[in-house]
Amino acid sequence: METEDSHGHLFCDGDLVTFSGVQGMTELNSQEPVPVRVLDAFRLEIGDTSSFSPYRCGGLVSQVQQPQECSHEPLCQSLEEPKIRVASPEDLPRSRSLHAAFQALHAFRREQGRLPRPRAPADAERVLELARSLGAQQGPLDEDIVRAFASVSAGDLCPVAAVVGALAAQEVLKAITGKFLPLDQWLYFDALECLALSGAAQLTEMDCAPRGSRYDGQIAVFGANFQEKLGHQKYLVVGAGAIGCELLKNFAMMGLAAGPDGELIVTDMDTIALSNLHRQLLYRSADISKPKSVVAAAAVQRMNPDVRVTAHQNQVGPATEMFYRDNFFRHLDGVASALDTLEARAYLERRCLRCRTPLLDSGTEGTRGNVLAMVPPLTKPLGPASTPRDGTFPLCTLRHFPRTIQHTLQWARDEFEGLFQLPAEQVNQFMEDPAFLEQPPPGKVLEQVWDSLRERPRDWQDCVRWARQHWQSRYHDAITQLLHIYPPEHETSPGVPFWAGDRSCPHPLTFNPDNDTHLDYVLAAAHLFAQVHRVPPCTDRAAVQAILRGVVLPPFAPQDGLQIPLTEELTEEAQVPTGVPVPPDCRQLTELTQDLMQWRQELVRDEEAGTPLMEPIHFEKDNNIHIDFITAASNLRAENYGIPPANWLTSKRIAGRIVPAIITTTAAVAGLACLEVYKLVWGCQDLSCFRNSNIGLSDCLLLRFQPLPSTTYWYGGREWSCWDRLEMRAVGADGQAMTVEEVLDWLQRTHGWTVTMLLCGDIVLYDSKADEETRAWQQAQRLSENLEDARMPQQQDLELLYLCEGEDAEVEDTRPPLLCSLP
Repeated sequence: METEDSHGHLFCDGDLVTFSGVQGMTELNSQEPVPVRVLDAFRLEIGDTSSFSPYRCGGLVSQVQQPQECSHEPLCQSLEEPKIRVASPEDLPRSRSLHAAFQALHAFRREQGRLPRPRAPADAERVLELARSLGAQQGPLDEDIVRAFASVSAGDLCPVAAVVGALAAQEVLKAITGKFLPLDQWLYFDALECLALSGAAQLTEMDCAPRGSRYDGQIAVFGANFQEKLGHQKYLVVGAGAIGCELLKNFAMMGLAAGPDGELIVTDMDTIALSNLHRQLLYRSADISKPKSVVAAAAVQRMNPDVRVTAHQNQVGPATEMFYRDNFFRHLDGVASALDTLEARAYLERRCLRCRTPLLDSGTEGTRGNVLAMVPPLTKPLGPASTPRDGTFPLCTLRHFPRTIQHTLQWARDEFEGLFQLPAEQVNQFMEDPAFLEQPPPGKVLEQVWDSLRERPRDWQDCVRWARQHWQSRYHDAITQLLHIYPPEHETSPGVPFWAGDRSCPHPLTFNPDNDTHLDYVLAAAHLFAQVHRVPPCTDRAAVQAILRGVVLPPFAPQDGLQIPLTEELTEEAQVPTGVPVPPDCRQLTELTQDLMQWRQELVRDEEAGTPLMEPIHFEKDNNIHIDFITAASNLRAENYGIPPANWLTSKRIAGRIVPAIITTTAAVAGLACLEVYKLVWGCQDLSCFRNSNIGLSDCLLLRFQPLPSTTYWYGGREWSCWDRLEMRAVGADGQAMTVEEVLDWLQRTHGWTVTMLLCGDIVLYDSKADEETRAWQQAQRLSENLEDARMPQQQDLELLYLCEGEDAEVEDTRPPLLCSLP
């Protein structure tokens, strides 16, 4: 057996499971939950099935969680004999000391009628005396922890309140819903490492005395000078979703960027949807359809009018590098990542690593969450926020043998790109680039351009007819062709059925305009096709049904002799979908090229100058029409193969590769991230003070640990850190961009390296193995001219790759990057 992502199962001995969708041994489908015994990563044993009918194929195994009864000791007894939840046994003495410290604090308050004054040694010593005298302490008392605890106990920090509040709220939810086991019975959380920071340890009672300020609770812990430093900070928050809202709330309460030269930038290209309101606390019903960043910035200013917050509506990615240049990142004190896709988070990490900008990355998945700190030059770069299993699937599985809804959703994503993005990009390149036909691309691409031009619709009715024809091609004809090659009774060898194990035998669908899923597909596909061709769409379902009832398609006749690859390797070799004929020969290719050249001349005369012929559509998880198509396309494919469908929200989450969030988890991770902000504001250069965090609110897990130190490597006879880079202002004496020769001379003069190859991305700027004339031309080129020749967008900051004399060209990523700033 395999899991949905083709890895082994995660069951343990004694887990209870149920079966569904089993063909042949159908008695399993109606069984009550049964315990399993694990044989290996891919096999389970459930007992005697000899009386059951023979197994044929298919089926899903699902774990069933059984209810458990919990009981707890009364408060008076648990105070004396606490059961404390800890991440590891080494943490137990610390938690026991905190247990005693809290009891001593309550005793001090009863005795003095107040809390200990901040940083008052006498009050801290009295709390310590009370902790010693309680007598209920189990094990040795850590007196330094009790003193530190007492010295700041009158303060309050918004991030700590967020973490503790999230933990408490999750326990309330457990009590209400009966989902997940409750805490048994005490849990202690502290961030006392913040008090060990250089500067914090020397604070006096005067430094932390109240000022009559909204920040007095924070000043009681870190002092008034630190509060002023917080006001000067310049931070970028990327993403104003669930985590972003929590971060912005904390920043407003902390007073981050509330000084005269502070700056807090929040950017998010998304708008507020109804589904956001239950977990993104800054938004209300009246905000639906408004930009998230704008509404969030306004909410921050209502909470704290002094915060200098600016809203952007940009994605931070390759497309906006002209706006978010390297200098932009270098002038920031830190970046807080609140993104919901791993790809976007990885890009942000690369930019911060390149610009040596601190990054705090937060992520959640249900009740689990983590915070990772990337601090130059102390910590190792982050890498993935977690180590997720590979989300890709073999092509042969997606095309012909899906087993789970994840397979059909990935197939639908590929369909979206293949129908509404790539063809439009190819046609636009064909129209705009004269060299497109002068150096002919593969025949398959030319055929696709021809087909795209031939399919151009005149009106909305043509778009509906196209969608109907495509429905027939995908969900009837392709399946009929597959079953023609491999009939249901086909055997791979005598007695071994082909449709068995991880191959489920499909069945073709028959179109019905009254079927909601069929109609949803046609509506979404026709709408997107109309957008690609700039045809006004229509949302009238009854009108679309009327058009569909008038569409008559010719009967499909399966072809003989077509090959369908059964493994990923064969698929990669073939790369030809079912039913597509062999690419044209040279004569046909020449004729096709000539026809396309003539067609282009006619189109250029007819079309408006400067307007691309087609509009490529890039998939967006927050576009409802996009998700409508993905959901319908996936569920129809699932129906072909007898796979249970997924609803709209589930399809959006999986197809958008979104990390789902709940508000308790997002509050906790945002609080943990803001604790690291305190350390960055102090300018801490002690790795031992920083913390990465993993939380699991469902099982009361809170694990905080020191980040890994930065890695080093040897290059050019010396040791380099992963944070090191070569930086040069690539401006020549004439004020223009340097030539390639000047860059080579700089590397020789500064580091003594003789460069044999210099590249910018895939562009070869210099190759010592080229002939003398080519080398001379390469060296005379300016860096900016190389970009223009390669039709790359103008950039102010370039990252160049170089190979030096005597270097092993096979060794990658083991040299400091060369960053060039152009004029």
